[in-house]
Amino acid sequence: MGKIISIANQKGGVGKTTTSINLAASLAALEYKTLLVDADPQANSTSGIGEDPKQIKAGIYECMVDAIDPYECIIKSDIDYLDLLPSHIDLVGAEVELVSYDEREMKMRTALEAIREDYDFIIIDCSPSLGLITVNALTASDSVIIPVQCEYFALEGLGKLLNTIKIIQSRLNPDLEIEGILLTMYDMRLRLSNQVVEEVTTHFKSMVFDTLIPRNIKLSESPSFGLPAISHDAESKGAISYLNLANEIVANNEQLAEMA
Repeated sequence: MGKIISIANQKGGVGKTTTSINLAASLAALEYKTLLVDADPQANSTSGIGEDPKQIKAGIYECMVDAIDPYECIIKSDIDYLDLLPSHIDLVGAEVELVSYDEREMKMRTALEAIREDYDFIIIDCSPSLGLITVNALTASDSVIIPVQCEYFALEGLGKLLNTIKIIQSRLNPDLEIEGILLTMYDMRLRLSNQVVEEVTTHFKSMVFDTLIPRNIKLSESPSFGLPAISHDAESKGAISYLNLANEIVANNEQLAEMA
């Protein structure tokens, strides 16, 4: 059974999509069968691995709203071991359309339960909001990774997200865990970056990943080629950092499995 991990933070510009694409590609590079689910109407994860959102006939929207079989929507990427459940602009309307549905928070969970046994990992790229689509993603997930950028307003809004996670744990998904807090856009030359790392690590302790994601030009430019960083430049600091993160997540999960 695949582990389902959401990448969530309602704050924009913290590296959710960059993390989703590059973590999924890194897990695939380690030969874990991985599905990237694009749950953001902007469809940046879809275009970030080389698909044109305008050409997508069916994706996660149709799975949730019309109960289409996810197998009809999944696209095999050009990367071995990596598949995509894409998104397109219609997903914007899902928030409104699902309001009248019974068990509306469970639609993504129902869709993914049917396919999770085919994958080792399912990574969900959430939109920058705490709306119904993100609630669906968290309800469908085993755990959540929270990217936090190493900048002045880093902790702003984090309390709201943690509160939402608590509500989902108490009402919809008691098994949801925090996989970890991921510090992104780290620049070791800046005192502010180091202060944020220290502050977040002091406050959240073992919840923070050891891996830091640096500011890196290859991470920024690779989506314009429709590639994850590991395919664009495998030796770049960004690609190596996400590979380290994938290894850290695999090691943490193996350790938990041994303890269970």
